[in-house]
Amino acid sequence: MTESPELTFNDGNTIPQLGYGVWQVEDNVAEDVVGKAFKAGFRHIDTAQGYKNEPGVGRAIASSGLNRDDVFITTKIWNSNQGYEATLSSFEESMQNLGLDTLDLLLIHWLQPKQGKYVETWKALVELQKQGRVKSIGVSNFTKEAITEVIEATGVTPAINQVETHPYFNQADLRAFEKEHGILHQAWSPLGQGKELLEDPALQQIAEKRGATVAQVVIAWHLAVGNVVIPKSVTESRIVENFAAVDVTLDDDDVAVISGLDRGAEGRIGPDPAVSDFQ
Repeated sequence: MTESPELTFNDGNTIPQLGYGVWQVEDNVAEDVVGKAFKAGFRHIDTAQGYKNEPGVGRAIASSGLNRDDVFITTKIWNSNQGYEATLSSFEESMQNLGLDTLDLLLIHWLQPKQGKYVETWKALVELQKQGRVKSIGVSNFTKEAITEVIEATGVTPAINQVETHPYFNQADLRAFEKEHGILHQAWSPLGQGKELLEDPALQQIAEKRGATVAQVVIAWHLAVGNVVIPKSVTESRIVENFAAVDVTLDDDDVAVISGLDRGAEGRIGPDPAVSDFQ
């Protein structure tokens, strides 16, 4: 079976570059679709406390028949659980939900700048890593300034930053900053949200040339530029299609064309982490 490429964190651990995301997947659906993702070849599953489907993901892991070492699981500390003690407590709940003793990757889900608890939350993640409960720790929806702040406060650099990234909003400046600090970049909403991106003429032309779907071409672009990418679908045929993107090869011209579709801030479709505070 084809396998996802792997990338190495700054702490020496590795992560499958292509994963399966379960945002907006109901808990009673999660076991089934994660099982289908495993069947398609995915070994990296990205969930979160805020998705409210950790138990379903846990059931899928338990029923998969896969060795624990062959599965990479990410979850995230939700906004209302930020703060040192609250993070430690909510982490234990997540581990019970997932049925795991050790987690591969734990992230702070959102910066929450007005709430102002992200440094204390990061200190809790550092402690969990020291205890061996979490192999790698990182952040999600963090700005360059906030990443610098948590590094200066603890001396520990996040392994990864998961943020909105797609061809219309490719985060080139943030990716360059992360690369300087040895931080991997992970893309959520990697295909955008809606038909516009998938109907883009430039992407359709590349897809036709490569004998692939537009979604596969976009995923292949993420892989080519070094992003960790977590497409989500609950449709089995699309789950299979998305994983098959690992076999799509783009040349430098293809990558340049796709990177050139960037619209800067106008391409953003989700909240701006620098100013977003919500429960």
